[in-house]
Amino acid sequence: MSIILQSTVGGFSAQFMRKLPLVEQAMREHGLEPSEFVISKDYASTATVPFVGPFFYDYSVFFGDEKFTVTEPNDMVFLDYFFKRVLAADGPPEVPRRPGLIRRLFGWMAEAV
Repeated sequence: MSIILQSTVGGFSAQFMRKLPLVEQAMREHGLEPSEFVISKDYASTATVPFVGPFFYDYSVFFGDEKFTVTEPNDMVFLDYFFKRVLAADGPPEVPRRPGLIRRLFGWMAEAV
């Protein structure tokens, strides 16, 4: 079975639907069962200009007793985020660290002239 999709804003894009099976396969490879997940898409806020419409959507992901919501501009940006979360299920996310000021200063001073 696959992820359950819900939307109050007219569904998901065709590109999203084409790539979703790849994400589901990655979920299975990481020990997650896609049928235990529900993804809901809603408007992030009401439009300030009625004929323009909203610029962002809230994507809520429900699994077991857990839930998280992210706000993204379109389905593919959300799917990329969700895919990265699936891949990160094995360990904590890596946060790139920039060297501190002192380390950069010593590195600069150690360079040959």
